[in-house]
Amino acid sequence: MDLAGLDIIKVLIPWVVSFLFGLFITPVVLSYLYKHKVWRRNDDKKEVMLDDKNGEISEIINKTKKDKITPRMGGIVIVFSVLFTVFIFWIVSFGIFGNPSGKIDFLSRSQTWLPLSAFAAGALMGLLDDILTIKNIKIGKFIGLPLKFRIIFVLIIALLIGFWFYSKLGYSQVFIPFYGYYELSYLFVPFFVTVFLATFATSNIDGLDGLAGGVMASVYSAFGFIAFYKQLFDISAFCFVVVGGILAFLWFNISPARFYMTEVGYNALSFALVVIAFATDTVFLLPIVAVMLYLTLASTVLQVFSIRVFKRRIFKVAPLHHHFEKSGWSETQIVFRYWIVSFISGILGVCLAVVSIRI
Repeated sequence: MDLAGLDIIKVLIPWVVSFLFGLFITPVVLSYLYKHKVWRRNDDKKEVMLDDKNGEISEIINKTKKDKITPRMGGIVIVFSVLFTVFIFWIVSFGIFGNPSGKIDFLSRSQTWLPLSAFAAGALMGLLDDILTIKNIKIGKFIGLPLKFRIIFVLIIALLIGFWFYSKLGYSQVFIPFYGYYELSYLFVPFFVTVFLATFATSNIDGLDGLAGGVMASVYSAFGFIAFYKQLFDISAFCFVVVGGILAFLWFNISPARFYMTEVGYNALSFALVVIAFATDTVFLLPIVAVMLYLTLASTVLQVFSIRVFKRRIFKVAPLHHHFEKSGWSETQIVFRYWIVSFISGILGVCLAVVSIRI
């Protein structure tokens, strides 16, 4: 088999394995989550982000019986699928199934160690937050991991990864489409941390059945194609392994959702996404490929700014998908339209990456 064929197989087979393993373990995960009642127990209380004392910023999610009995931590399916697939193909790389088997291992120090580490760190942070929330444990005034603790954790992770990019991998430039490389020098690390924090802050898109998963599937697919075009085959394989896990999760998360992704899944996805964007030199395409993530964040920031400065709302309620909900759109309409826009923006991002590289 030629190298091109092996590269395609290296991407496709792990993707299929991740998806099938996710489908296989989800019934077990669901059984555990329902048996142990892994849902928010504080029916009428939740941490309200950004001083949302009057409900302008976000809605109370756990207000219906359906929400009260829908488990959290569904994102663990994505995490298990990715980690299992990485482990299996690492084992296979020792050639126990013949010489070609070592060619389809995508775990490499040069490409995938860093995004995998970020993925695992995000999952651990999210798992802690979810466990505290489920067990109704308060730290300070609020149930769950307080915002300031989350920000501190994210800052530490971002600084460590950003410094690794800068000092160990020699990254000091960013690629700007149709312009070329721009030297940031020592400002590379602060820039990395800023993008990392902004992407982490998009987590409030996880508010409707299938919304976050569908958007993230498009985003990771786009970066998988970009990485493949750039011949970063290990990163491409990792991206599609994540997509496989997300699709397995979505199989059970589309309306009516059997479980919610929550922090354990979303943090893992958002942490790894930033690393992949920098590793593929496409960080300036990230706002295009992941446009719905950043529009969600922007709607919340603008709403807060307008309320505090001008004492008036821009949106009926933020984030943006809840504004559409208040405007009369059904949950299914919102989710499908977000998926469509994400699919289009993903294609646009891939096209821009290809064109900007060739110019």
